[in-house]
Amino acid sequence: MEMEEQRSDISNLDDIKLLVDSFYGKVRQDALIGPIFDREIGNNWPTHLEKMYRFWQTILFDAHTYNGRPFPPHAKLPIDKEHFERWLTLFESNLDAQFAGPVTEEARFRAHKMAELFQIKLQHIRQDPFRPLL
Repeated sequence: MEMEEQRSDISNLDDIKLLVDSFYGKVRQDALIGPIFDREIGNNWPTHLEKMYRFWQTILFDAHTYNGRPFPPHAKLPIDKEHFERWLTLFESNLDAQFAGPVTEEARFRAHKMAELFQIKLQHIRQDPFRPLL
């Protein structure tokens, strides 16, 4: 009987870099969302990845290395429910392939909450683009 490979939890910046790099590698190859990311990010992938390291480090470790507003860059993208579902599917399968533990589950929870909130905000601005979000 083979022993199942033990996956460790996300515990440091190197783990976050592994998570982010492997996830966006899958995103870039995805037929649905890859072209949107590539069109928006262009040749700025290193800068985008660095920003994502800081974002997840702040979210998961309360490190306060990210400052910015994650929603505005997404506001004008041609994305809807199916794009968020694909993003979550890729994020979760990538997460599950590499990590297990409480911080991993927090990353999963945060990804779902972010996708949910972004969709609500997108729906709001598409219905009334002149009414500011508070």
